[in-house]
Amino acid sequence: MKKFALSSLVVFATSLFAFALPAGPPQEAVNAIDAAGLLEHIKVLGSDQFEGRAPGSKGEAESVKYITEQFQKLGLKPGNPNGTYTQEVPLAGIRGTPTGAFTVNGKKMELQSPNDFVAFTARIMPEVQVKNADVVFVGYGVVAPEYGWDDFKGVDVKGKTLIILINDPPLPDPNDPSKLDPRMFKGKAMTYYGRWMYKYEIAAQKGAAAAVIVHETIPAAYPWTVVENSNAKENFVIDGPDKNLDTVPIRSWITLETAKKLCAAAGKNFDDLKKAALNKNFQPVSLGATADFSIINKIHEFKSHNVIAKLEGTDPQKKDEVVIYSAHWDHLGRDTTLQGDQIYNGALDNASGVATILEIAQAFTTLAQPPPRSILFLATTAEEAGLLGAKYYAENPLYPLDHTLADINIDGVNAWGKTHDIEDISAGNSSLDTLLSETAKRHGRVAKPNSESEKGGFYRADHFELSKLGVPSLYTGSKPKDFIGKPAGYGQKKSDDYTQHHYHQVSDEVNPSWDLSGAVEDDQLLFEVGYQVANGDHYPVWLPGSEFKAKRDAMMTGKK
Repeated sequence: MKKFALSSLVVFATSLFAFALPAGPPQEAVNAIDAAGLLEHIKVLGSDQFEGRAPGSKGEAESVKYITEQFQKLGLKPGNPNGTYTQEVPLAGIRGTPTGAFTVNGKKMELQSPNDFVAFTARIMPEVQVKNADVVFVGYGVVAPEYGWDDFKGVDVKGKTLIILINDPPLPDPNDPSKLDPRMFKGKAMTYYGRWMYKYEIAAQKGAAAAVIVHETIPAAYPWTVVENSNAKENFVIDGPDKNLDTVPIRSWITLETAKKLCAAAGKNFDDLKKAALNKNFQPVSLGATADFSIINKIHEFKSHNVIAKLEGTDPQKKDEVVIYSAHWDHLGRDTTLQGDQIYNGALDNASGVATILEIAQAFTTLAQPPPRSILFLATTAEEAGLLGAKYYAENPLYPLDHTLADINIDGVNAWGKTHDIEDISAGNSSLDTLLSETAKRHGRVAKPNSESEKGGFYRADHFELSKLGVPSLYTGSKPKDFIGKPAGYGQKKSDDYTQHHYHQVSDEVNPSWDLSGAVEDDQLLFEVGYQVANGDHYPVWLPGSEFKAKRDAMMTGKK
């Protein structure tokens, strides 16, 4: 059924472009994207001089300066209508010192940060405290009316501490228990309900005092060290007028071992609770415990920056319409508490993405005549803190979203050689998938859907913030499977090694063993797709069944 549905969507999308698929760009423009240029940009942005590119740091100043200079060298116009290459993003850095404990049957279970838990807050306050808050297990913490699912069942959790499982409820297919039910939460693919940000958002809506997510490495798709490195440091939030007092006071993660200890102390079995949560009739379970959390915050408010350049379109009637290429310039900065190497260089994540949009920008500027529509190159800030730069742009767009045809986002590249395939993480969502598929086919390649859709990659990158507000997006992955001239399993081995040993680690540095020839071919495809959109007769559309379609349809009412 799922395969049939996907094929139907592909046929639908193909029909939209069957009679108006624009020609590809001239080969000399395609050839402007090369491995030497990619590598040079990555080396600069991923160098120690940039100190890990943390927002609000010396690394931000270096990054903004370098990216702006590259845009200027290419002859691109300032992307901000105010005549600058930047968009100010008001942020607050919050470095919290958390303490936490559970009390069960009069016995206190002290939590050690970051070994047992991490805790942070989006509230811009010197101190956030939760005292003696009842602890309630709420399963997956999901309220999804379209699936007839409500993990809260009307139970009042105001002022309480919620223990929440990671991801969507993995419901077995009643016809084949070895698979997930495609009618519930998209089957294998993750929905937004499975993302950690959703769980914090629903906790806030319910008035909870603390939301504690139980980390499990396989469902999360990353080890506990990633949780440590991402959260047990200075965190960034958008500096809103209300100082984010509408968010849940305490955002936390605990290890699986800690969760099991808590449940055992409360006379419960964690695995039994987890199993019970896989039922629509699940009811929240009071653990008979209380929680205490305190976070002492050091706060500094500052202006960070998205960096933006524009290649203006040549058609007076269409030049106000834009196609966006996006990539985040930020990474995790410097951790002075580490012994030895202290800099999170973020070479692949995401100096490589910024290098890609710079190379694609060069390709567009090589054209004898730019497309009818404008091309916007957007390097965002604070992606690692929760897609904040992209969120700010989406909510404060410099160009109207109903004039924005698409966002093509790059977050990491394939650094291990040429492949037959390109991974389309956004597959099945919009007609951009068809453009990518047809473009790949013309070059003897194939666009394959995300093979790890259960990890929620679609919701974990900047394009998602624009998607939420209706803009069709294309997001390709850096982990293809079918490497040319390599043994079976080579791609998976490389992907797993990066995730386990380099993702959000200080070891994400330029590696002499890299082969960027595959990245070049992927980037050339993305250049061609954007070129076709900018020259096409149709706006890209969301496919039937997409959760973003209604938003776009309402936005585009009355537009051609």
